Amino acid sequence: MKLIFLDIDGTLTGAGENTPPESAVMAIKETQKRGNKVFLCTGRNYDMLKPLLKYGFDGIVGSSGGYVTVGDEVLFDCPMSNEQRDLALDIFHKNGVFCTIEAKNGSWGDDNMDEFIQNQPEGNSEIERWRKALSSNLGIKSMSEYDGSPIYKIIMMCTDPAQLDEAKKELSDDFSFVVQEVKAHSCINGELLNKKFDKGRGVRLVAEHFGLGMEDTIGFGDSMNDLEMIETVGTSVCMENGAEALKKISDIICPPVDKDGLAKGFELLELL
Repeated sequence: MKLIFLDIDGTLTGAGENTPPESAVMAIKETQKRGNKVFLCTGRNYDMLKPLLKYGFDGIVGSSGGYVTVGDEVLFDCPMSNEQRDLALDIFHKNGVFCTIEAKNGSWGDDNMDEFIQNQPEGNSEIERWRKALSSNLGIKSMSEYDGSPIYKIIMMCTDPAQLDEAKKELSDDFSFVVQEVKAHSCINGELLNKKFDKGRGVRLVAEHFGLGMEDTIGFGDSMNDLEMIETVGTSVCMENGAEALKKISDIICPPVDKDGLAKGFELLELL
């Protein structure tokens, strides 16, 4: 049995979309028939990944590893403390950084973030995800409506790396700053993630649950928030539309998501 972990945006689906290519859906069902297990492994929170659960995944590594399940069993659940949340938001906002906070069942963004994102050039799967999420009204509420739910991560966006300097100085003991490649666009975007978890550790939790080693795990990703997953799995696959830095360390490069890349990757790895 192999455990297969799939990023969503730019890997399973186009960025910001909730419908995989039919070839990907068929590939997932076929490999499951052969006894393999398929998991979402995503930066999305549970609320944002829910539309994909109808395709019958065996569990999730959600919120970049902060919320991990196998079937209906929760293996890991680790939101940040209220004090950590408040300190981070205070520092980011003081430095003009746009933020979205993500709980399990909701997301809240700064009121002026929509205009900021719409003015950014194309070329990054995470920016495209947020561009489409905001334009499609996928449940992202105003920060003024935040209900106090436990937060797993903070999405940060700005135009100058110096805007993150104070946050890195004050928060780096407890948090990692996962910043996307920026050469194709002017926006700096990334995630503030608790050092207690990442996608790679989520993969390990799932493998331990099944009593399997890393040699039986396969991961598909496209952006730098997939780094720990790609470094952890036994076989790593980067999409052709992915970050150049991720391609360099991946075992296999498969065609882009819109060219049946996932299905072709499954076929190459003899998962079908």
